[in-house]
Amino acid sequence: MSEHTITPYELIGGEKAVLSIVDRFYFYMDTLPEAEGIRKMHAKSLAVAKDKLFKFLSGWLGGPNLFIEEFGHPMLRRRHFPFAIGPAERDQWMLCMNKALAEVEMDPSLRDGLRQALAQLASHMINQ
Repeated sequence: MSEHTITPYELIGGEKAVLSIVDRFYFYMDTLPEAEGIRKMHAKSLAVAKDKLFKFLSGWLGGPNLFIEEFGHPMLRRRHFPFAIGPAERDQWMLCMNKALAEVEMDPSLRDGLRQALAQLASHMINQ
């Protein structure tokens, strides 16, 4: 009998929680004046971006590998290279993500860990 390791995906509430984070993230990107810079990098409709972020976060958090199944390896830096991403854009992204994470019920230490990991990921996208 193998031991099941509980993933962050399960700890935050699975698909419903990830969808909530993504919805809140893009709500903030779409409405906060402070996020105007990154909002301009996205299509008028955020539907495709929402779908991709949901699928990426699902696998990244230890849930179903939806992104990889559909698009292959994330190759995040390569996929983001067409966009000019500097510290300001990273900070705008994290502002929206931190607000979204704050609205999903989870253990505070888990939230802090996710924030730190996502901040590292966001910093890795800087290409300017």
